[in-house]
Amino acid sequence: MKPTGPSRDVSTTAKRTVLISGASISGPALAYWLHRSGCAVTVVEKAGALRDGGYPIDIRGAAIEVVRRMGILPQLRDAHIDSRRCTFLNADGSEVASVSPSAVAGGVGGQDLEVRRGDLAAVLYGKVRDDVEFLFNDSIDTLDQSGQGVDVTFHSGQRRTFDLVVGADGMHSQTRESLFGPEEQFHRYLGYCFAIFTMPNTFGLSHELVLWNAPGKAAALYAVGDNDELHAFLNFHQPEPPFDALRNPDAQRDLVAAVFAGAGWEVPGMVGAMRDADDLFFDTAGQIRMPHWSSGRVALVGDAAYAPSFLTGQGSSLALAGAYMLAGALATNRDHTAAFAAYERDVREFVAMNQALVDNGAATLFPTTARALEQRNAMLRGLVTMPSATARPAHSALTLPAFAPMP
Repeated sequence: MKPTGPSRDVSTTAKRTVLISGASISGPALAYWLHRSGCAVTVVEKAGALRDGGYPIDIRGAAIEVVRRMGILPQLRDAHIDSRRCTFLNADGSEVASVSPSAVAGGVGGQDLEVRRGDLAAVLYGKVRDDVEFLFNDSIDTLDQSGQGVDVTFHSGQRRTFDLVVGADGMHSQTRESLFGPEEQFHRYLGYCFAIFTMPNTFGLSHELVLWNAPGKAAALYAVGDNDELHAFLNFHQPEPPFDALRNPDAQRDLVAAVFAGAGWEVPGMVGAMRDADDLFFDTAGQIRMPHWSSGRVALVGDAAYAPSFLTGQGSSLALAGAYMLAGALATNRDHTAAFAAYERDVREFVAMNQALVDNGAATLFPTTARALEQRNAMLRGLVTMPSATARPAHSALTLPAFAPMP
């Protein structure tokens, strides 16, 4: 079949060359499927190595089928955290309710997966490392589409030309900013800030989450196993995003400490641990909403294009499903313009449904008023007597086509 796009796009003899920025979740997943379709793939990652550890993430619905087709479902089932209970506490530390995690998340026990982010990244990397070129400790400085391809200048000074470039570099994507402009144009702030870090497990917690709430504030301790480490989480309502703190770790620690001053339960100890943590991650809860996910020969995937926020629990699932759909569109369309259009057409409704979860109750775990908190607690007590194990329709609202590269 003759190519329908520009002469450099792809031919029957030359492999299409693709540069992917980002080696977390969507990047390696996309690399796997692009390699399957015959592309020569390079992944550039600004970190010096894969990031291990990290807060647990969920894989649900359509994304379960993606990892099954990749052949990594058994490995991820082995890495499944298998949380057994989620206990909610009042401001004074007394128990509100203890329920199954799937009842809260809207997942299906025995089908959905929860794994450490680092474990998922390692499994994905192991699947592609022998077939894909990885450039660690480097990043894209400039993109120039004035020629027949994309001329890329890397931070290291290296210069190369690719047929296509894909930004898989997260919610604060530099690829997106260089192509479309500042993040503020596409960022939908959801009214919360959060801090995540690890601390010693001195509480005897095992395979469980304990969540303390006061109006506009939440503190969680998450034991993903029987080890000596806990994932700690401090979340709070903030009407306007604290832009200054986003760029200043000391200001982040001061802001969190000020918000939680005087809080009960184990919160003072958590704030102290946050002060000493060397793995503190602070950010706002927000979404990326864009009218288009591509421009010329450059496209975006995962959080860079459509971050749904942690309040939906669907970030990694959207990343995996989006990578599969983008690679499939490129595999069946010689013309990248047609491929990018098909990718957007087939994925946008799925993205919209999952982003809408924040408007349909996902944020009720973190009430901002005393009345809303009591309503939330009543709902939780109801789950104890009538537990729900029904998946949210948005999780599986994407039908995955067969992956059939064009001959």
